[in-house]
Amino acid sequence: MSNPRATFKQVDVTRAAKGALAAGLPVERVEICRDGKIIIFVQQGVATSQNDWDRP
Repeated sequence: MSNPRATFKQVDVTRAAKGALAAGLPVERVEICRDGKIIIFVQQGVATSQNDWDRP
């Protein structure tokens, strides 16, 4: 049997992760499905700076 072609390349994963980081999203992990779909999980509960208007 021959090996099937890859459904994704490393550069695809790198671009997706760098795009998320450029958008200000902290990447927690990256998953790749068998069909080549790339899923990026970001950290939840990231603290942002608050100002006086944010406080109750």
